[in-house]
Amino acid sequence: MKLYYWLWLVLLPVGALGQQKTAADYGFRHLRTVFQGDTVDILIKSRAVEEQVPKPLFLFCQGSLPQPLLKLADDGHVYGVFPFKPDSLLRQYHLAIIGKPYVPLIGQKSKLGRNFTYVEPNGSFPAAYSRRNHLTYYVKRNIAVLRFLRRQPWVAKQRLVVAGHSEGSTVAAKMAQNFHPITHLIYSGGNPSGRILNIIAQDRAVETDSSRTGEASLADWQTVVNTPQDLNASQGDTHLATYSFSIPPQEYLQKLRIPTLISYGTKDWCAPYVDLLRVDFIRSHKTNATFLPYIGTEHNYFPVLPNGQPNYEVFNWDKVADDWLAWLSKK
Repeated sequence: MKLYYWLWLVLLPVGALGQQKTAADYGFRHLRTVFQGDTVDILIKSRAVEEQVPKPLFLFCQGSLPQPLLKLADDGHVYGVFPFKPDSLLRQYHLAIIGKPYVPLIGQKSKLGRNFTYVEPNGSFPAAYSRRNHLTYYVKRNIAVLRFLRRQPWVAKQRLVVAGHSEGSTVAAKMAQNFHPITHLIYSGGNPSGRILNIIAQDRAVETDSSRTGEASLADWQTVVNTPQDLNASQGDTHLATYSFSIPPQEYLQKLRIPTLISYGTKDWCAPYVDLLRVDFIRSHKTNATFLPYIGTEHNYFPVLPNGQPNYEVFNWDKVADDWLAWLSKK
């Protein structure tokens, strides 16, 4: 199955910080725990001098690819860990993000592969990462991290927000179904009908009668379904990754009763499937979900130009984060 990149990472330099040291030098607390024998890296962002002030936790589940959480430019800048500036959310929450399995916490841009990925000398993703890169692992690991963090004295227990974008939206939705202490879910840029339909939609948009790329992806999907537990990553994502992220997240979203915010760009490939979910929720009188469409924007909330290309001059992620906070303040 081909490997598709769901998250165009917004890389925001946040200051020239000199030689690489530790996460603390970049304004983060670095915590570690162990899950199934694996060391798990966690970054915590808090307002200055409020690190020990009890506040609710806001966990952000990032999208796909084995990227270090801290990516350093050659000039010493560190790129944004979150796709948005966290300042507004930090007034009310401690923000947390979890590293990818068997991927270093910090990576120098010049030593990373395409799309800022951590790769082996032969260009492939680490085998230990690929074996764990599937929905079940991430959900169980992230819930274990939440249990660990909720034991910290600076984490208030009255609410627990989990947000996810792109691939992370599926992880967040499944977590909300399985871990009842989660009080609020933010589902951003996800396809409620599953990953495979995004792949097919993209292929259908560019295929010709001779290329038939959509048909090829459907044939690939048949192969995945025939051997859904296969962990061979030589062609990109393993079958297990593709299969697990193609189970329709709407199965999780429909069962939730907690306040849920579903945000999406109306020019994203997933938009028709989000609209379909919205229609179903209206028909079934399901009222716990709020839909927040960003008209004319793509997967990462950039406006789409008449030629179909994103306008990267207009950055909307900070507005999206402010809108999330406004919604949380009403719930």
